[in-house]
Amino acid sequence: MQNRKRIIVPSCINCIERKDSQLFCALSSNELNALSEGKVDNFYKKGQVIFYEGNRGHGLYCIHKGKVKVHKLGDEAKEQIVRFAREGDVLGYRSLLSSEPYNATATAIEDCIICYLPKSKFMNVLDSNNDLAFKTIQLLTKDLRESERKIISITQKPVIERISEAILVLKEKFGLKEDEKTVDVILTRREIGNLAGVTTETTIRTLSELNKDGIINLNGKQIEISNMAQLIQLANILD
Repeated sequence: MQNRKRIIVPSCINCIERKDSQLFCALSSNELNALSEGKVDNFYKKGQVIFYEGNRGHGLYCIHKGKVKVHKLGDEAKEQIVRFAREGDVLGYRSLLSSEPYNATATAIEDCIICYLPKSKFMNVLDSNNDLAFKTIQLLTKDLRESERKIISITQKPVIERISEAILVLKEKFGLKEDEKTVDVILTRREIGNLAGVTTETTIRTLSELNKDGIINLNGKQIEISNMAQLIQLANILD
């Protein structure tokens, strides 16, 4: 078996992914160097768990390369995807700040390189930087808002709206490929259903209907948005 080609992960101050990070984009050089001193980069293969729901967190995870799903197990071990994360996003901050166990599991949905920052390093910078503290509060507030929106979507919206909204959520999070039509992430039908809160069979049927109506175009696991305006109308996204 071939060894993975070693990718050199830069220090925090030289990391180009930092510009997309809600937390670290405005830190000083000294603060970034302080974070880099304790940073460890780890490789996770597609499908590998980064941390488990119920375990205690002792640090912060920052995605350098790759995509991650954050999910919980519901009744009868049914998976519910809470959110997705990509390059520049951080994971584990709620558990870190509350000193409580992780309330969800994080799993790589493609090969990832993820930096781990020990709690002590992050908290030292947080204690001395009001801007970082404010950005952390903003991030927590955004999470709460998204959770409330998801509850309304799952409990009140019909299936076609949920699946349409799920496609738009993926487009918003991961963007489009160079053709400016294809959503830049590959998920199984089960994962799309877990995001929307519907069964795999219903997801397959609904995607086929959207494909037949010319709203999307299915190319294997890839989803191309053919009619953005109609998809947005179908999603009926609530503010």
